[in-house]
Amino acid sequence: MTYSVQFEDLWPSIRVSLLSEQKYGALVNNFADWDCVSARLEQLNAKDFVSEAISHWELEAQSGHSAAPSPAYSPNLRCFTFARGDVSRFPPSRLGSLGVMDYYLMDAASLLPVLALGLHPGDTVLDLCAAPGGKTLALLQTLCCGNLAANDLSTSRTGRLQKVLQSYVPQDIREKNQVRVTSWDGRKWGELEGDTYDRVLVDVPCTTDRHSLYEEENNIFQRSRKKERQMLPMLQVQLLAAGLLATRPGGHVVYSTCSLSHLQNEYVVQGTIELLANQYSIRVQVEDLSHFRKLFMDTFCFFQSCQVGELVLPNLMANFGPMYFCKLHRLT
Repeated sequence: MTYSVQFEDLWPSIRVSLLSEQKYGALVNNFADWDCVSARLEQLNAKDFVSEAISHWELEAQSGHSAAPSPAYSPNLRCFTFARGDVSRFPPSRLGSLGVMDYYLMDAASLLPVLALGLHPGDTVLDLCAAPGGKTLALLQTLCCGNLAANDLSTSRTGRLQKVLQSYVPQDIREKNQVRVTSWDGRKWGELEGDTYDRVLVDVPCTTDRHSLYEEENNIFQRSRKKERQMLPMLQVQLLAAGLLATRPGGHVVYSTCSLSHLQNEYVVQGTIELLANQYSIRVQVEDLSHFRKLFMDTFCFFQSCQVGELVLPNLMANFGPMYFCKLHRLT
């Protein structure tokens, strides 16, 4: 009922896509024998959508067909996907010759917030709502994290995060990158470590729309959880505000959800910007991601009417998402 009003004629196709089998991407583990892993994935007729998009942009720039500036994106990420309309599955990841898993299977749209964060070598990074660990692992794959703090309020979920890191990242690398895993209340991070981080990822708890269609047990849309669901936007504002307060002036934050709801997406971003301006005199600017969107539009279906940030819509030909993300620049 809600989404038929929000998306109008697009909703029937989005709903069918959500009910269809989700597509996955294979995030190559840079701490494994990554070139051999990439070659093996290419033999499956999968393609690295990141390098393909960047190569395509570089060719256009060289030929003079594109006057657009180079989009800022996090480096060193390799993620293989099957072509649009190809519903092939990747085989399960296996332990490689270097003692870590070869690749991590994830919704490829989940990589977009990490790519949009635009990490630079040596950045201090906070993943405020880190579990179960896919985006934390992707942050480490950029090879840019000088220090990485990975936090999640749930101790059981941080346990899953620890297992992911142990399976994919060698111990000496984890220690070298000073990966710190905590289970603190993310809403208080601005008080704990204000003005500290270069880059912050705030991938908030949300209605997880795709999963909610499949799981009856403890479903967020149950009547017994109505109040909790209605309170989600307030929690999301508090987490995003804390993430921005933890960011140093001049730093960047990416806010993301896997929900289609504009109440959890654009409205949260706009509300948080107003909150920081009124209560803390902090100026925050939404970054234009139109060039970034153009870079990856061959792989993902973006919602063209999204007013603030970017929304990837599930599509039967490219059934990734939903994934909303918005890049914010803390100016003061």
